[in-house]
Order: sequence, then structure tokens, then C-alpha cells
Amino acid sequence: MATVVAPVPGRSRWLVLMPYVVLALATLPILVLYVWLFYSSFFPRVEGFRPIGDLTFDNWRFLWDPASVPQMRNRPPVIPLTVNTLLFATLTSLISLLVSSMAGYAFSRLRFKGRRVFLGGVLLLHSFPSVTLLIALFVVLRTLGLYDKLVGVILVQTAFALPFGIWIMKGFFDNIPWDLEMSALVDGAGRLRTWWRIMLPLVKPGLLALGILLFVEGWNQFLLPFVFMPSGSQQTLSTLVRGILGEGRFVDYGLLTAVGLYYIAPVLVLFVLAQDQLMRIYAGGVKG
Repeated sequence: MATVVAPVPGRSRWLVLMPYVVLALATLPILVLYVWLFYSSFFPRVEGFRPIGDLTFDNWRFLWDPASVPQMRNRPPVIPLTVNTLLFATLTSLISLLVSSMAGYAFSRLRFKGRRVFLGGVLLLHSFPSVTLLIALFVVLRTLGLYDKLVGVILVQTAFALPFGIWIMKGFFDNIPWDLEMSALVDGAGRLRTWWRIMLPLVKPGLLALGILLFVEGWNQFLLPFVFMPSGSQQTLSTLVRGILGEGRFVDYGLLTAVGLYYIAPVLVLFVLAQDQLMRIYAGGVKG
């Protein structure tokens, strides 16, 4: 006769609480960092990790009165830089999503000659660090007349994002049953209409998650705008942060914390609003 062992209440409670304890310990340093960053942005000076002086909004004057901030006098206003960054991140993510979804569908569903070679080439391109291609990209952009233009950097960033996007989208399309696609093809729908009407709605969680990741990558991009857009009117917020850090031997950490918070705030809000969609992407598949 089998013996049933009753679960120990205390042990089961600890097993339930353990993941939350681990998550709390892992996120506590990050939360403390953001709280300190926000708190320090309202003080005139920061020495070490200790804010000095009285509470003030002077560090945030770069938003409404940039001329009164010495570090901002020779730089473009923040609002045009924000618009440039938003355009750069949005357009690169949208173009990359469109091309990646089409290429991922083709690699997943079509059996054409040289398919494996092309897939290997895409993976090889993804392994190249962007810094090794700067000279070649400079020559190409100068030849095409796209140097120091936002559209040129958008195309370069899109090219670097495509290998990652293609592999991710191929994984999502691989998980869709063939029966759904074959039913549409039998009913007379072509490949393009099947991709648009049938396949894309099924991988919508993957598209949203990949779009968010590509947007954040474009928003945080520094190297390409800094190298290929030297003019002030074409720069992005990342170059502004670098400029504040490189103004001289002594850095205004109060201003730096305020500009840093302004820079990361849109990304934090985006992650909070889209966290459910980000949880659905794992190993190139759809959860749920």
C-alpha cells in the first residue's frame, strides 16, 4: 500500500517566496540607482555619491532655458535633438520590421536554391562589430551623398539591425503550422497576401516585441550618429550626453543626472507599457 507524504507547510511557503526574494535582491540595486539619480538631479552639486546644497530646479533649465546653461550654449536645443532621436529610432525599427518580417517569412517557408548559404551569410553579418566597418561605411555614405544626413545613418542602423531581426522573425514563422498557410494558398491567396493577411497577425506578439527591442537599440545608439552626423543640427541625445561628459576636466554631475534622466525616461516608460509583450518573446517563439 502506497504511503502519501503530506507537504510541509513551512517548506512550501519558503519555496513560493524564494523567487520573489531573489528578484527583490536583483532589482534593489537598480531601483536604488534610479532613485539616487532622480534625487541628485535636484541639487546643484554632487560629490561622490552625496548631493551638496539646497534643492533646486537649475539642473533642469536645459529644457526651457538652454542659453543659461554654460554646457548647452554651443549645442543645439534639446527638443530638436529629441525629435532627431525619435525619428532615428522609429524609422529604423519600422524599416527593419518590414524587411525582417518579409525575409524571415521567405527563409522559413520557401525552399529556394542557396537558402542555407544566405542564412549563414546573415548570421555572419550579425557577428561583425560595427566599429570594424566605419571606414568602409564612411566611404559609401560620402559617395552616395548621405554623409552628415539623418537618412544615411538610418540606413546604416537598419542594415546592422536586419540580421538579428531576420533570425528572430524566422523563428516565429517556423512555429506556425503549415496547415493555416496551405489553406490560404488553396483558397487562391498569393504569397504576399498570405504573408500580410494570415501570417503577420499570427506573429503579432513577436513583431511588437522585436519592434520595441529595435526602437530601444536605435534610441541608445551613439557610435553611428556621432561618427556620421558631425553637424550639430543632425545629432541625437546620446551625443549630447557625451558632450556634457567631455566638456573638460570637471563634470557638472547635477546637470548630467538631469540630462541622463531625460534621456532614459522614454525608454523606461516604453518598457513599463510593453512589458507584457516583451514576455511573449523567447527563443524565437510565441508564448501562449
